[in-house]
Amino acid sequence: MTSSKPYLVRALYEWILDNETTPYILVDTGSEQVRIPPGIATDGKVVLNLAPQAIQNLEMTNEYVAFSARFSGVTHDIYCPMTSLMAIYARENGEGMMFPAEGDEAEHDSPDDDKPKGPTLKVIK
Repeated sequence: MTSSKPYLVRALYEWILDNETTPYILVDTGSEQVRIPPGIATDGKVVLNLAPQAIQNLEMTNEYVAFSARFSGVTHDIYCPMTSLMAIYARENGEGMMFPAEGDEAEHDSPDDDKPKGPTLKVIK
């Protein structure tokens, strides 16, 4: 089955815009495929503003997010594979979604994992 991440990213992007807030993405810049201007990442991560008035030529496919944006007055083409996206959220209130690191999903499916599978409920009185 294909990853649900790109579908969630696109849906949350629309939802954030519909609520008149500013969509931001958090990107892990550790991948060699990530293309961003030098010097904008901190600790291997970067937050990018995806507001329509801040970017041009936005493409959100199942494989990547790409767009053009200006940094210090210079236009740069940005490319982020879906695997590098860590979160999408609204700047104003933090509403959105964090995504597990790509390797983390496989860890939870281990047959030796003693943790319960699926959602669990706890009664709180």
